[in-house]
Amino acid sequence: MKLITVAGPPSSGKTSMLLRVIDWLKEQGLKAGVVKFDCVASKDDERYRAKGVPVLLGLAGNLCPDHYFVTNIEACARWGQSLELDILISESAGLCNRCSPFIRHALAVCVIDNLSGVNTPTKMGPLLKQADIVAITKGDIVSQAEREVFQYQVRKVNARAEILHINGLTGQGKERLGVLLAQAEDIDDLDGRKLRFSMPAAVCSYCLGETRIGHDYQMGNVKSIAIPDVPRPEVS
Repeated sequence: MKLITVAGPPSSGKTSMLLRVIDWLKEQGLKAGVVKFDCVASKDDERYRAKGVPVLLGLAGNLCPDHYFVTNIEACARWGQSLELDILISESAGLCNRCSPFIRHALAVCVIDNLSGVNTPTKMGPLLKQADIVAITKGDIVSQAEREVFQYQVRKVNARAEILHINGLTGQGKERLGVLLAQAEDIDDLDGRKLRFSMPAAVCSYCLGETRIGHDYQMGNVKSIAIPDVPRPEVS
């Protein structure tokens, strides 16, 4: 079974794109399933289920979604194998740009849309930089010049990834992405495999439920912003 990790900002068009690609994979005789990781709520599992796609939905709740992903993906992979899937796609909202749900030797796809802002690629960190494929969506809403500038910004962050322009509404570009997914490396077991990038160090009092603000309530791994001294006005 091939394990594909797909991540990108909320509302970037991940699910619409994947539904088109999964339709194409079915035409090639390949069975694909999806694990949808999100934070608080999602109805994307209903969209997959309506198309007859095996799907799991995992909501992180008060946990970091990417930490939630890495502690559950092995069990999800076993679920996919039990269904004899050819391809299991993990879809994550990528809510923390410092985190990345990408696994070494598992094909990694970052989805980013043209409407997110021309400087967005420079803010995305390993979620974009570590991807094998960058799928740029919503190109039909912007001009050709805007598309080219946005792609240039993506290329500055990730010089090696294959960049695809995909339209989740029309399916344009789904064939090439489908081919790349079908050619991905098979993964039989995730035990002992490594993430491509470490998660942030985040064990502090607020992680454990503290809500009060103030130095006395801050324990564990905390980080203070550097604030320069403000010179006092001279007294004449």
